[in-house]
Amino acid sequence: MYKLLLPTLLLVTTALSLYSQTIPTSEAYKHKGETVTVCDSVYGTKYFDKSGITLLNLGARYPDSPLTVMIPKEARELFSSAPETTYFRKRICVTGEVIEYKGKPEIVVKEVKQILVK
Repeated sequence: MYKLLLPTLLLVTTALSLYSQTIPTSEAYKHKGETVTVCDSVYGTKYFDKSGITLLNLGARYPDSPLTVMIPKEARELFSSAPETTYFRKRICVTGEVIEYKGKPEIVVKEVKQILVK
């Protein structure tokens, strides 16, 4: 049974990645409700101690960032190090559904594998 589990997981992961398209950060607002991959540099980060959320600003510093990556407390606990320091000034690719938060595009990260350092 375990011999089938890994190949099945790889197949599912590959299939899911085929359904997401890679888009420029500046076009994230056009893809609300779609699962996409966005690759860009992290220009700013913020950890909110009270709520436990982490924000990563892609493409520019806040408030000019064309896309915000939000890592809720539950997902943050899955990371081996603090995302706000791990990804700051790094080029990353993030995959997820684009939502709108306060009029701006955002991707909520639920799993570590949604973010890859390039």
